[in-house]
Order: sequence, then C-alpha cells, then structure tokens
Amino acid sequence: MKEIEVELLKLIEKNANLKVEKIAKLMGKSIDEVSELLRDLEEKKAILGYSTLIDWAKVLDTEEVTAMVDVKVTPARGVGFDKVAERIYRFPEVKAVYLMSGAYDLSVSVKGKTMTEIGKFISEKLSALDSVLSTTTHFVLKRYKHDGIILHDDDDDDKRIVVSP
Repeated sequence: MKEIEVELLKLIEKNANLKVEKIAKLMGKSIDEVSELLRDLEEKKAILGYSTLIDWAKVLDTEEVTAMVDVKVTPARGVGFDKVAERIYRFPEVKAVYLMSGAYDLSVSVKGKTMTEIGKFISEKLSALDSVLSTTTHFVLKRYKHDGIILHDDDDDDKRIVVSP
C-alpha cells in the first residue's frame, strides 16, 4: 500500500465525515486525485464502509443492551474457526465476532432491547449451535470510550486535587 493511501485512510478513519475538498487541502492534493484514491480504495475493499459513532443515550429514552459473550467452540474440520464464526456473525443480533487467544475461542458482541432478549438469543440460538461448547456472558453497564472516542467527557475541567509541598 502506498504512503499516500495510508495517509488518506488515517484521515478518514478519525473522521469519515471529512469532505473531499478538506482532505485534498490537508494532503496537498487535488480534489480529483483524492476522489480517485477513495474510489480505488473502495474497489480494493480497503474501505469497507463509512460509519458514525452515535451516543444513543442522548437521543433515545431507552438504550440498547450490549453483551460481550465469550464462546468456546469446536473448530470445523478443514476450515478451523472460520465456518463457526461465519455461522455466528450471520445472526442479526451479532454486531462483531473476534477470534481470541486465551481461555475462550470467540468474543461475540451482541445487542438487544433487553437483557432477557439477549439471554433468549444466547440460549436458543447461539448455545444451540453444534460447535458451541460453552458461553460466558458479560453485560456492558456503561461505555466510556469507543473506537478511540471518549463518550462521556461533558466537563473539560481538571478535577485533580492540587498537591503542594
């Protein structure tokens, strides 16, 4: 990958809402050059999509519930964990799946309207898969930072106590 492509990707990774004109100015390139670079990166699937991080607690009366589920599985013969992971990530409740090192094999991020809804998904769909040996569920109580963005930094005042000799 070219250095200019990496520079562009780093810019839009931090702010996908940057206009092409602003990117061109920051990179010292023409609008046409930046547009072509973006198109090429999209075609190469280096850019898979553009998303916005939303603090739903500030928009809706109720938040979705998020759970991180540790899953131990039996890998499929010949394809390892990939087929199992694919089967899991196809459920609409599943937002992310990661292959992990350590005590469990997969980490699965699940969203639902209530803890009961997530529990039902885990017991009726996820745990019911032949390759799933066990699950451990951790419910997210509060998000402080996501994808490098601090979510609840309402007050910029320094709250540290001044200590003097």
